[in-house]
Amino acid sequence: MSSSETLMRKSSKLLLVVSAQLVVCMLLWAHSSLSRFYSQERLAEKRALVGRLMLTDIALFTEARYTRHLTQADLNTPFQDFPMALEHFPSGSFVQPGPDQFRRLP
Repeated sequence: MSSSETLMRKSSKLLLVVSAQLVVCMLLWAHSSLSRFYSQERLAEKRALVGRLMLTDIALFTEARYTRHLTQADLNTPFQDFPMALEHFPSGSFVQPGPDQFRRLP
């Protein structure tokens, strides 16, 4: 038996690495699923608290009022000077309006 036969073939190494990655992916998926399952009750309590206190969304930026509270801003607020106006504040390029902003009004 030569020494080359005792070494692991490249395809076997590849199969071993792919198998290890699959195991890691399955563990990550299981962890995220279990975390989501166990945090449902806590998230429901937090949603109820936010609703009871009538809190707005988190204020990430302080410079422009339409980036301060995204759900409270109008769609035309960034263009209040004129429709083709350049953005004055850098935070306006980082955030988008909330999904409720694009809802059609009845």
